[in-house]
Amino acid sequence: MAIEVNPVWRGSPQHRLVTIGDSLTHGFQSGAIFNTDLSYPAIIAHELGWGESFRYPSYNGHGGLPLNIELLLRDLKDRFGPNLDGWEVPLALFHGRQFMDEVEDYWERGPGTVVPQLTSINHNLAVYGWDLRDVLDKTAKTCLQDIGVPRDDWLSQVTQDNGDRAALRVLPSAAADQSLTLLDAAARLGDERDSDPQHGIETLIVFLGANNALQAVTQLKVVWSDTGYDDLHGKRPYTVWTPAHFRAELGAVANRVRQIKARHVIWCTVPHVTIAPVARGVATKTGLGSRYFPYYTRPWISDREFNPRQDPHITGQQAEDVDLAIDLYNAAIVDEVERARRAGADWYLMDTAGLMDRLASRRYIEDPLARPPWWQPYPLPAQLQALLPEPNSRFLASNGNQRTDGGLFSLDGVHPTTIGYGIVAQELITVMRRAGVEFRQADGSVRADPVTVDFSRLIRRDTLINNPPGNLTSGLDILGWADQTLDLLRRTLCFRT
Repeated sequence: MAIEVNPVWRGSPQHRLVTIGDSLTHGFQSGAIFNTDLSYPAIIAHELGWGESFRYPSYNGHGGLPLNIELLLRDLKDRFGPNLDGWEVPLALFHGRQFMDEVEDYWERGPGTVVPQLTSINHNLAVYGWDLRDVLDKTAKTCLQDIGVPRDDWLSQVTQDNGDRAALRVLPSAAADQSLTLLDAAARLGDERDSDPQHGIETLIVFLGANNALQAVTQLKVVWSDTGYDDLHGKRPYTVWTPAHFRAELGAVANRVRQIKARHVIWCTVPHVTIAPVARGVATKTGLGSRYFPYYTRPWISDREFNPRQDPHITGQQAEDVDLAIDLYNAAIVDEVERARRAGADWYLMDTAGLMDRLASRRYIEDPLARPPWWQPYPLPAQLQALLPEPNSRFLASNGNQRTDGGLFSLDGVHPTTIGYGIVAQELITVMRRAGVEFRQADGSVRADPVTVDFSRLIRRDTLINNPPGNLTSGLDILGWADQTLDLLRRTLCFRT
């Protein structure tokens, strides 16, 4: 931004990394929050040499919350093989519902109902499904109030109030701290100053705003915000915030972030939600050099089968309108960072929207005429380039033995795979190094530049890359079947309904 800031630091903040965000920061993947040790904040903490001290919530039971699509597909594969024969479909449907019922029982009536009484505040302060208003107002107390009496409904087997249940493992939940928001919790960490007399936090990352537009593609429904957008319950019907409403909410969050005692603050822009393969563009684009397809529907509905009169979809014009709104969201984020730097704060911007655009296969990589003047392909790290095929932003596909397409997005078509989170971590590390943050080896020695993510470690941990479910065929038939019969996407991604 060409706005120089030259702060003088003393000592070392007690908390080297704190993050505030939604599912992308929480570590959500394939319809569930489970591998929180592989969220991008945890990856950064590992590279900082601070992984053992970084605190994050855990969700170990039955594959996490609300429903682990990968685990469900592997379970179906073990019982019915790589393909479902016609006579097996009723059995698979029954088994799928039984699997979901077991998950529901664990979190609603079983061990998952026991909320850890946290003695320390988490460093990863993120909850899937949360938007700007949630971060401003939600607390452990409001989440407990909103969790209703469980209903064991055989036709709607998904953990009830799963987002609130997940939040209780993130927010301070001890009796004395149940009224703290995520922003309050971060402020508490900032006040825990040790050798640095001014800051308890070295780097604070704020990655919010995606859920102010994401429901447009997860629900395939565009409902612009109106009266009540700034109320926890009044906002529920809306899937996209108007730019004016977003700017107002963002301003309130930014004012609270200014009060948190952090040396460096990094804000992330909001990705264009139509990049995610959960909404696949149908047929050919609307014109030469256009970024948009005439319709967007589920990735397992082929062009030949798609019928706009009966299949869920949004139009190309609606997709463009949502993306234009996100551009204005990001302009508001830029304005907040610029204003803070002019006031002397050491704030930075990480352009997540630009990063995802540079990885967009169907929008730009495969259509040179649609590329804006600034666009350049994102160079994947060497370890990822060596994978066959090279990972891309298409929906994950397999031939029954190995991955044949995709690799950057998990099985919900919205959230990254582990290596995808690694790319986000790498870009944030680059910003942190620009801010002068030291990354250290396990022995405490300072790492030399360039500081790079250990992608070999992430590839070993990424089961969707090295061992995708054997029933995930290139035709995505099993996911389409699961969505139609088990209402899979609505249950795992429509967090407010």
